[in-house]
Order: sequence, then structure tokens, then C-alpha cells
Amino acid sequence: MIRFLTCLFCAGPVAAQDLSFPANAQLAAEVSTVETSYELPIAPWADGSLPTQRIEGDMTQQAWRIDATGLSSLQLLRPLREQLGNAGYSVVFECDTRACGGFDFRFATPVVLPPAMAVNLGDFRFLSARRDDSAISLLASVTADAGYVQVILVGASESIPRVVANAANNALSPLAGQPDDLEQALDQVGRFVLPGLQFATGSAQLVEGEVPILDTIAAYLAAYPDRTVALVGHTDSSGSLDGNIALSRRRAGAVLERLVTDYAVPRRQLEAQGMGYLAPLASNLHEGGRALNRRVEVIVTSTER
Repeated sequence: MIRFLTCLFCAGPVAAQDLSFPANAQLAAEVSTVETSYELPIAPWADGSLPTQRIEGDMTQQAWRIDATGLSSLQLLRPLREQLGNAGYSVVFECDTRACGGFDFRFATPVVLPPAMAVNLGDFRFLSARRDDSAISLLASVTADAGYVQVILVGASESIPRVVANAANNALSPLAGQPDDLEQALDQVGRFVLPGLQFATGSAQLVEGEVPILDTIAAYLAAYPDRTVALVGHTDSSGSLDGNIALSRRRAGAVLERLVTDYAVPRRQLEAQGMGYLAPLASNLHEGGRALNRRVEVIVTSTER
């Protein structure tokens, strides 16, 4: 079995060859083989075949489960890609679901069997990378209950990084992978959770005072006057569904009215909706998850760039 080091999801620079998962990740399966070969995908499935490059050496295949709901495959893969770059790897090929070749791609390359590894054929991402004579591939996917990442490492044992779940890392949540930039988030993830909003307990009244994120939304809509957005309120699961839907819609409406009144955003660019507790980011079984679920998001409703 090969050795592993630290830091796939933590921030900042990492030591050479250190790769680690967040605190809420679990190693669900691992198989190690000495002196073998792996067909590393280097292009999408096309014309009935998958282009690959043969890599020889010791191989370890792992499946990792990240216990969090509401993740995207991009949120799983992006920090891994960044750390591979920090460890000296160059990306050979990267693709997303259909661009990979969908069903055909997934079944043309080795994947750990369920339940250790789950691949949602409607949302997965793949990346292959090389450094000298070693190679790594990552397959990330999400289900309604968790995120999954398969890692395949091939090469001389001493040249391959270690991979661990690092208790010092923060647990990965849907917000951990959200880009800080609103425009980038809307472009890449399709939504942005608005930070800094404060409502009176059980009320839809937005607390008075400056809210920097509203300046950002106003500037975004001024820069793209033909775009429209929906403000979508969400709650935790305390109380009835009908009551929570009504409360979440009123909170989204309060944000809309503040944007129109204080930031001169044209009303035609905005709408307010409420989902109640039907779209949680995290488990409602603990206060930390309930706090994440109480939020207002902005999504782009325009279909033209």
C-alpha cells in the first residue's frame, strides 16, 4: 500500500506531494496493486473508444465519501485540482459529464463499485494529471446524500502523494466551495448564497444597516442590465412547510425591496421566491446544519449571456 500526505481541501500552500480530504470525508474503499498498468484517460469518449495513455507502476485506487448534502461535482474537484498544481502535477485532461462522453466514458474506465463509490450520470467530473512518471486521475460525483471522489494513483511508490482525511481541515459544506466573487459563482455554480443578511427571529424584516453584498448585487445588475435574477429564501425544518415557504418568500421579498428602494435596482430585474425547508444545504439534525439552511440565495434567471 502506498503512503499518503496532507492537504487537498485546506487553504494556502501545501508541502510537495501532500494531498488531503476534509474532516467529513471517509475512505470507503482502497485497493493497491504492485507493478501493474493503468489506461489513463486523456480525451473524451468518441467514435466508440476512449483515448488513453498507459502508465506503469504501483497503483492505488481509492473511493472517498464526503458526508454533506447540496454539493456540486465542481466543488469537489476544484480544490483537488488546485492542490495537484501545487504538488507539481500538470492537468492532461478535464471534462464534465456530457463533455466526457456521459455513460460511455464512465463505463470505459475503472470505477470502484457501489456503495463505496457512486457516480451520478447526470453530474460527474473527471480530471487526469501527470508529473514525471507518475499519474493521478480524479472522478468526482454527487448524490442527494453525499459527495464521492475516486482517486487513482500510479507510478513509483516513492513518487506518489499520500491522501488522507485531515481532522485539522474544515468539514466541506456547500458554502466552502462557493467562489467569493458573485459573478464567478453565478457563472460556475449557478447560485450564490448571500452572506451578512440578518432578520429578526421569526420575522421577515431585514435588519437595518449596510449590507455589503447588496452593493455587489446592485453593481452586477447595473453591469448587466438585460439580466434578471431570482432571490430565493430558504429556512430550516422547524415548523410547518406552508409556514416556512411563506416566511422564506417574505424574506426574499424584503431583500428585493431593499435593493429597489436603497440601491435603485430596477424591479424588472428581480423576483422573490421561497422554498421553505425543501432545499437544505446540510442536515437539519444539528444546529450548524440548520444555520446553513437559513439563507437567501440569488440565481440568474436569464438564459442569454
